[in-house]
Amino acid sequence: MSLEAKVMEQLKTAMKEKNEAALRSLRAIKAQIIIVKTSEGAGGVLNEADEPKLLQKMVKQRKDSMEIFNQQGRAELAAKEQEEIAVIEQFLPQQLTEAEITTAVQKIIADLGATTAADMGKVMGAANKAMAGQADGKAIAAIVKQQFTP
Repeated sequence: MSLEAKVMEQLKTAMKEKNEAALRSLRAIKAQIIIVKTSEGAGGVLNEADEPKLLQKMVKQRKDSMEIFNQQGRAELAAKEQEEIAVIEQFLPQQLTEAEITTAVQKIIADLGATTAADMGKVMGAANKAMAGQADGKAIAAIVKQQFTP
């Protein structure tokens, strides 16, 4: 079942239950799907490969907003962002732990034969592609850097 179909199904359920946080989050996902589908070159289709990227971007935006709200002492707004993150993450694949990311990065380094810091770009590209939707880009970057520093 496509992401759009899952969102629509849960949107109906949230409406029946009058769940404001879920409604707000699901409507945001639906809006992003429509934006992507109607963007130039998309042809009115959202690829399955792009779905996790879209959701991760939405989660990242909300985490950034939540951090700003917490710095400004706006706990009620930060709580709303956290609620939305919880709903959006339901559609993402299971996230990898730090140990799993480290293992995957080490395997990629071995497969590519990367030995110097100059090879970090190749490793980052391969790691981001391999773990798309399963790990945050910042976490991957931090672990790759850690592997190349003595």
